Amino acid sequence: MKRPTISDIAEAAGVSIGAVSFALNNRPGVSAQTRIRIQSIASEMGWQPNAAARGMAVAKAEAIGLVIARDASTLGVEPFYMKFIAGLETELSGAGIALLLQVVPDHRRANEALRTLWAARRVDGTLLTDLWTDDIRVPAVQRLGLPAVLVGHPRPHTTLPAVWSDDAGALAEAVRYLAGIGHRRIARVAGLKALEHTRIRTAAFHAAALTHHIPSVEVVDTDYTWEGGAWATETLLSAAEPPTAIIYDNDVMATAGLHVARKLGIEVPRQLSILAGDDSQLCEMAFPALSALARDVHAYGAHAARTLIAHLGSGDPNGFQDTAPRLLLRDSVAAIGTS
Repeated sequence: MKRPTISDIAEAAGVSIGAVSFALNNRPGVSAQTRIRIQSIASEMGWQPNAAARGMAVAKAEAIGLVIARDASTLGVEPFYMKFIAGLETELSGAGIALLLQVVPDHRRANEALRTLWAARRVDGTLLTDLWTDDIRVPAVQRLGLPAVLVGHPRPHTTLPAVWSDDAGALAEAVRYLAGIGHRRIARVAGLKALEHTRIRTAAFHAAALTHHIPSVEVVDTDYTWEGGAWATETLLSAAEPPTAIIYDNDVMATAGLHVARKLGIEVPRQLSILAGDDSQLCEMAFPALSALARDVHAYGAHAARTLIAHLGSGDPNGFQDTAPRLLLRDSVAAIGTS
């Protein structure tokens, strides 16, 4: 007679293999009612744990998971993630830990992927990036008991450690500088509105505008893409009173904005100052070269990996505040009417 497997039990119970693994190993991740039902079906089928598999289950995977919930097509054109992953690998490879990367379209699919990886013992922990203000992944990994580090600002209702930088301070510094050289109409081309750091930056932008008595500010939310940046820029510059300075959330949208300004016959920086929210070679290769809020993204990734490794070793929820982005001036920002 064929020995029953976890797959057989999952089919009989009408649940996933991961749910069966959680139930049979007495791990969080399924309700008490589901756990009892699965264990009952397993008992009826005569299932017995395999000794070799049980030994593997307690062994470490020596891998961490990074499940990115974003359109995969945007990752290849945005330098931030490539630098961040390179920073992760610097720390992980030195520690003999592998990086398991998956890209999924939304947070629901991210939860499913993390649940499967954790149930199969393929990862020891995970990093949660692109945090939303109300992010379903945070309570989900806590219910699973999956060790995790938040790549974003700390949260009051979780003990998960975080790695973050001062997004609000960087935006305030950018507005302060632009106001100081005479700009009175400043716009911001933001990223995804649901992201927590978008909300933090937008709030800081409005607060700084009030502090420096700037009468005209506008925020346009986009999706970080070239197309989104171009559309937002054309919308802003076609207004009756267009901005004299635009702050973009990333380098890709800032270069798109420069392209649109040139197409419309608007001189940068004499008529329009442009500031990118991330720095990269895109900013250096543009003409004129783009000013940016620059930070060491490679080091940011390394700090995130180091924090997770320490968390896995001790279980202590110690976070890390990275260096704040700094204003790096090149040729795309100037006082009104100057070149």
